Amino acid sequence: MSGKLFIQAIIALFLSITITFSSRAEEINSENPEPPVEVIWELAPDDPIVAMLDSLATLTVFRNLERRVDTTLEYGKFPPGFVPQYDDSIYKARLERLNAYSTIDFVFNAYVKTYINLYANRRRDLTERVLGLAELYFPLFEEQLDKHNLPLELKYLAVIESALNPVARSRVGATGLWQFMYGTGKMYGLQVNSLVDDRSDIYRSTIAACEHFVDLYKIYNDWNLVLCAYNAGPGNVNRAIRRAGGVRDFWAIRHFLPRETQNYVPAFMAVTYVMEHAADHNLYPNPPIYSHLDVDTLKVTQQLSLRTVSQFLDIPMDHLRYLNPTFRQNIIPHNPDSPYFLRIPRDYTGVFMANADTIYNHKTPEEIRQAELAAQMSETTVHVVRSGEVLGSIARRYGTSVGEIQRLNNIRGTLIRPGQRLIVRAPARPATTVASNANTHVVRRGETLGVIAGRYRVSVNQLRQWNNISGTTIYAGQNLIVRQPENFISQVQPAEPESEELASEEEEETTGYIWYIIQQGDTLYDIAEKYEDLTIEDLKELNDFQTSSPLVPGQRIIIGLEE
Repeated sequence: MSGKLFIQAIIALFLSITITFSSRAEEINSENPEPPVEVIWELAPDDPIVAMLDSLATLTVFRNLERRVDTTLEYGKFPPGFVPQYDDSIYKARLERLNAYSTIDFVFNAYVKTYINLYANRRRDLTERVLGLAELYFPLFEEQLDKHNLPLELKYLAVIESALNPVARSRVGATGLWQFMYGTGKMYGLQVNSLVDDRSDIYRSTIAACEHFVDLYKIYNDWNLVLCAYNAGPGNVNRAIRRAGGVRDFWAIRHFLPRETQNYVPAFMAVTYVMEHAADHNLYPNPPIYSHLDVDTLKVTQQLSLRTVSQFLDIPMDHLRYLNPTFRQNIIPHNPDSPYFLRIPRDYTGVFMANADTIYNHKTPEEIRQAELAAQMSETTVHVVRSGEVLGSIARRYGTSVGEIQRLNNIRGTLIRPGQRLIVRAPARPATTVASNANTHVVRRGETLGVIAGRYRVSVNQLRQWNNISGTTIYAGQNLIVRQPENFISQVQPAEPESEELASEEEEETTGYIWYIIQQGDTLYDIAEKYEDLTIEDLKELNDFQTSSPLVPGQRIIIGLEE
């Protein structure tokens, strides 16, 4: 009998809990999901949406640019610097009009108003940068959203996720314009390895985001819940729905979601409103250097270095990194099954195509030396450095010396790193020395025509003629003819005695000019920025540079004339 009473008590308790839970769900459904607009609601100091917006302040592509204004907008509607303020009824009416052509349900309440204030008032300068970045990214977003039959307003979600900063990374590791986590990215085919991070690839990540939207909408059939699931994951959204008694409405489940997700949908509604009504708030695009029409995309057919592209085309390295954030080590790998693409300013497309073979095949002096060693050695022993190893221990293992390993690998010091490949043994080769009567000379880093001419007791003009050099630019690894070729017919008048001519040539080359020594990573753009009233065109004219002339560390260039 006591057992039956215990079972009855359990059943009664279960029914009581069920009735209470159902009553609570009905109470939630009957409440107005939109809080009064008069409620004052403040953003948390560590709001990640604000942090992403603030990240735009560090993007160098906005530096030293005159603010451009889209002439199609009603510019001049307000005085410069004026911040319009509107009654809540105006905001509500404008958001209601958005519903007339969108399948996403927009509302106006205190939460949405707080984020309107963020984008339209508190961070106006950064919002104008977002408007400018939209000119670069939104055409691609709209193309893919339309292709997947998705609401075009979803393009504004990237503003919430990354503030359209292509190198954005959240505190939990989400990366790129669409802020994919590692696991979610892998689900949609985004590769992450030591060379590439597809989450930062503008095209691949946008396609993955659209596919993710499609999958989430199949689950929830409600765009506000799709936005929640994109931010917090379906698991958190499903738990919130269960806690709210099965209600599938964002405003009903909002307080059961993580704090960041509670603000996510209101922020999206606010961003959509501000981007659509930017001119009404006296906001105009402050774009980066490149818009969508300024950038071209080229398929990479061989492994390619961004630094090589920067040197040959004279594009600042930070601009190339900004346009190609996918490549972690500034190397674009060749993948015939899923090729990668190089994004460069459209004005340089023709030059790249005309010099593609040269750019692809360009090697640094170190790479040239290693290739020559490998070609000349029929038998070599290569060692892959392991953690904790030093040159001394490797030399003892192979019965050689530290000096020999340094010579074979052109290493000056003793610093090596795990994973590095070292040549540790090779067939003996005859020692090669540069004789005074040698016919060619391989340029070493820091050498100039004057230095080489003095070594071989010839004139700078002779070196120019024999090597068909119009200016004074040479680079490390270059082979120069340093003795008059047979059957060579001089195109100049007979010179004075060689010693006097050499002295005059040296003096001519080193006096009367202001010189600059190229540092690692320098471009003509960087050098021109360092000196007032100096332009890239000035540098090209002073040094007789061609469009594809590379800059080599240690090289001397002229930056001005002595007064």
